[in-house]
Amino acid sequence: MKKLTIALLSGGKSSEREVSLKSGDQVFEALDREKYNVLRYDPQTDLDRLVADADRIDVALIILHGAFGEDGTVQGLLDLLGIPYQGSGVLGSAIAMNKLVSKQIYEQSGLPVPPYIALKRGDIIDPETLSARLGLPLVIKPVRGGSSIGMSIVESADSLTSAVEKAFAYDDVILIETFIKGIELTGGVIGNDELQALPIVEIIPDKKHRFFDYEAKYTAGASQEICPARIDQVMTEKAQMYAKMAHSSLFCKGYSRTDMILSNREIYVLETNTIPGMTPTSLLPLAAGAAGINFCGLIDKLIELAIQGHQIGR
Repeated sequence: MKKLTIALLSGGKSSEREVSLKSGDQVFEALDREKYNVLRYDPQTDLDRLVADADRIDVALIILHGAFGEDGTVQGLLDLLGIPYQGSGVLGSAIAMNKLVSKQIYEQSGLPVPPYIALKRGDIIDPETLSARLGLPLVIKPVRGGSSIGMSIVESADSLTSAVEKAFAYDDVILIETFIKGIELTGGVIGNDELQALPIVEIIPDKKHRFFDYEAKYTAGASQEICPARIDQVMTEKAQMYAKMAHSSLFCKGYSRTDMILSNREIYVLETNTIPGMTPTSLLPLAAGAAGINFCGLIDKLIELAIQGHQIGR
């Protein structure tokens, strides 16, 4: 069988650049050299080389997070170059990257979400009114971005203004939503037309972390991930159904991972990641492993789905 030439994209220009580089290194090491010739590109510096090499690339692996990687921009370039790639196309990537648009679509699809409002830069902020409307604590976060960068949880109206300023440092539109206390869950989905829901992962941040923030995500030992999650079968099936509903409603393809909160027998959908973390210990590979798909096998599957998705159109 002819080896496939893989373009591995990692790095990029977003605030999640370092995470992307580390993920790219581990995917690079995991790719089977008997199956693949691997070419590496950093979109921050190598786009001209990627364009020049397009004719000899069979498929791209986008291991990028945040703006200019997960938001549909790189996907659009690869579409223009005729290069298949794993995961969602321009539409699904752009929608999922915008937490406000995603929430509106979740609601239209019948998925429960925490109560929220959106603020644009320059809007008048009345902490007392916001607190009265949504209750306390509150979650404040940029509409675009990932890895919980710019996100805060505030316990009092007095803390709201500084948290809002922090979020506005990363975006011109922010979300303020009711904090739901409960069990943090995440549900992975794999597939193009036929979707496979992976086992649900339960996330337990260390006690010094109020939520699964950047440090809790990327510091060894700062959180505990349990798969399958310690929830009953009814809640497991509901979470898996919600993960598939979120994936489909946002026009995702290939794979995704949807974050949720379980509270009082209700599951609230928070957001969907179209390019989940891809190290052997990341949440999606952890769930895939529990389903019997090892890290190398998961990468092979994503490449297969990328080629299939390109053939039938995105």
